[in-house]
Amino acid sequence: MRLLALFALLLSLAGPAFAVDPSERLADPALEGRARLISEELRCLVCQNQSIDASDAQLAKDLRVLVRERIAAGDSDDAVRDFLVARYGEFVLLRPRTHGVGLLLWVLPPSLLLLAAGGLFVAFRRRTVSSGAERLSPEEEAALTALAHEDDGPPNI
Repeated sequence: MRLLALFALLLSLAGPAFAVDPSERLADPALEGRARLISEELRCLVCQNQSIDASDAQLAKDLRVLVRERIAAGDSDDAVRDFLVARYGEFVLLRPRTHGVGLLLWVLPPSLLLLAAGGLFVAFRRRTVSSGAERLSPEEEAALTALAHEDDGPPNI
């Protein structure tokens, strides 16, 4: 029984290894290696948080075949990526590019974080500076003491 459970666990972990169908592979190992590297960087548009290399969705299979066709036709890695971005948009990349809208995605979150940290620093700094109570002058203390003694008389009924 434990052996069966262990086999099922190992089989479930090997799922991504079965995603690339042997019939999809290129004959040249160097070209196949390039195709695998590119496929790991491309998002499955069905699964969305999985690369096309690890996905077993039909669209991912079609994209893997398309990548291999473009590589076999002599396209460079960048040309293959550019072709897919032109066809499916920047969303097809698992890691957005660092120009155009992609640059905004890379720069905006840290900038907002720094801006918020600066705002909190300024707010706490103002609070600590203004919370220090100023001392009364001797004349003000005397006037306050005199006012307090005036009220010590008998209560009015």
